[in-house]
Amino acid sequence: MQKLDYLNILESPIQSFLISVEKVAHVQPNNTLEHALLILIKSGYTAIPVLDTDFKLHGLISKAQILDSILGLERIEPERLQTTTVSEVMTTSLARMKNDERFERALSYSINHPFICVENEYGEFLGIITRSKLLAHVNGYLHANKKTK
Repeated sequence: MQKLDYLNILESPIQSFLISVEKVAHVQPNNTLEHALLILIKSGYTAIPVLDTDFKLHGLISKAQILDSILGLERIEPERLQTTTVSEVMTTSLARMKNDERFERALSYSINHPFICVENEYGEFLGIITRSKLLAHVNGYLHANKKTK
């Protein structure tokens, strides 16, 4: 990693941290919770984006939301997995950025979110930036600057 000063790292563009949409597990709003749970389990993630067929971001769905939605008063109701859609359970409260924004904002979002959804100027989903990629970059930056002093 090249030596950067403090302001340069915060102003650096986020594109280099982007995991493209082709590599991001996602579901559609009209998918069943059963389908979403299968995708979540197979991917190993706890939450994934909800995209429509035009790759517009609608929200996030998580394992916790799905499990909460099938808890009845006296028992778990797994039959709800087949009859409930993702759009009925997903959250629309999420970390999202435009692709021309800077590292500082992504780092700030990563405090409370494991990943940040990135869109272009037309609102098309481009991918995600993970907290781990941001922290790895900060770690590399700190180590590179430590060795020079």
